[in-house]
Amino acid sequence: MATLRDFFGVEGTVFEPSPGRQSVVYRVPGTHPGAPSLALVPHLDVVPAVPAGWTVDPFSAEIADGFVWGRGAVDMLNLTAAMAQVFKPYLTGKATMPGDLIFAAVADEENGGRYGAAPLVEDHWSLVGADYLLTEVAYPSIPGRSGPLFPVAVGEKGPHWTRLETTGTPMHGSAPYRSDNALEPLTEALQGLFRTPAPVSIGEEWREFVAAIDLPHELASALVDPMRVDKAIDAVAVDDPTLARYIHAVTHLTVSPNLVRGGNKTNIVPEGAYAEVDIRTLPGMDREFVNSHIRKAAGSAADRLKLTPITDQEATVSSRDNPLWEAIVSGIEVHTGSRAVLPTMMSGFTDARFWRAKGTIAYGVGLYDDATTFGEFLSLFHGRDERISIGSIDLTTQLLATLLDGFASRTRV
Repeated sequence: MATLRDFFGVEGTVFEPSPGRQSVVYRVPGTHPGAPSLALVPHLDVVPAVPAGWTVDPFSAEIADGFVWGRGAVDMLNLTAAMAQVFKPYLTGKATMPGDLIFAAVADEENGGRYGAAPLVEDHWSLVGADYLLTEVAYPSIPGRSGPLFPVAVGEKGPHWTRLETTGTPMHGSAPYRSDNALEPLTEALQGLFRTPAPVSIGEEWREFVAAIDLPHELASALVDPMRVDKAIDAVAVDDPTLARYIHAVTHLTVSPNLVRGGNKTNIVPEGAYAEVDIRTLPGMDREFVNSHIRKAAGSAADRLKLTPITDQEATVSSRDNPLWEAIVSGIEVHTGSRAVLPTMMSGFTDARFWRAKGTIAYGVGLYDDATTFGEFLSLFHGRDERISIGSIDLTTQLLATLLDGFASRTRV
C-alpha cells in the first residue's frame, strides 16, 4: 500500500496485490453521520487488442470524426474519466455529500477482479464499503413505443468459469491403436457442450425490457416464452446478429469453451488435457446447476471429467426502491426530459458483484448521444474499432454530476 497526496485532509491509497495491478481509493467523509454512503467504482484495465483489423492503433486514443477511438473506450474508460471528473469537487471540498463518498478506480476487472476489487472488498471493507454503488455499463438509448428508453444496468449474470480436465496414458503416437488419449473424452465433452441446448430462464427484468421496447406483438410474446424464445432469437439474428446474441445471453445459461490445451509433443499420446469454459448463469442457477448441465451435455465422457471452478459467483440483481434509483431517474429526466428508464440485466459481469454480495445496491448508468445505437454499442465491447463519441462522454459526465447532487439531497438526515 502507498499513500497518495493529501487533498483537504483526504488521503488516497494505492493497492498493488500483484505487480502492475494497481488500484487507487479515496474515501471522502460525509457531513452527516449515519447518512448512506456511495461508491464510484470504475476499472482501469482493458482487454488485449490485436492491431490488425483496426482503423487506428487500438492504444492511440485517437480523436477523429467526433469519437475517441481505442481499446477501453466503451469498456469502461469513458465512465472512468467521467467518474474521476465528477468526484474531483468532492475530493477538493468544493462539494459535499451527506454520507461518505468513495472513488475506487480498480485494476484487474477484465481478469475477474482477483487483484483488484476482490481483495479490496475482502480485506479493506472499512475503506471501500458502501451502501450504494455506481459502475458500468452505460448503455445508449433504445427505441420505445413512446420515445427513447434509457437502460440502466440493475443486475448481471454470474461467472461460473470452469476447467474440464481429463487424463490418459502416454505412449508413442506412431501406434495409437486403442490408446488412452486424454483428448478423446475432452473433445467429446466439448462437442456435447456446443450441441446441447442451453437452459432458458426468463427473468422479471427481461419481461420489463421486452414490454417496453418497440417490437411486433408476436415477436415480443415469443421472446418471453421459454418454449418459443430460441426461434424468436433466430428470427432476430437474420437482421441483427449482435442483438440476437445479447437476447440469447440474458435469457439462457451461456456456455462458451474458449481455451483448450493438451499434450506436449506431436508424437506422444497426451496423458493430460484440459479446457476452460466461460459459463454465465442467470438468477437461480448455482454451481450444482452448472455441473449438472456440463455432465449431461458431456454424455458418455462425463465420467472421465474432473470439473474445477475457476470463478464461482452467482448472478446478482439490485432492488429499485431507494434514493439512488430515484436520483438516477430524476437525473435522466433533467438531461433528456424523459423518465423512461429501462431496468436492464447485463450479459457480462462487473466488479459490482463483490459489493452486492455484501448487500450494496449497485447500478450501471450513463448517457449516449445519437452517434451510436444500442446494437452498435454491443458490438464494440471487446471488438475492433472500439470508440465513444465525445458528446456521449460529456453527457455521461453531466448526468453523473446531476445524479450525485440528487443523491445528496435525498440522503441528508
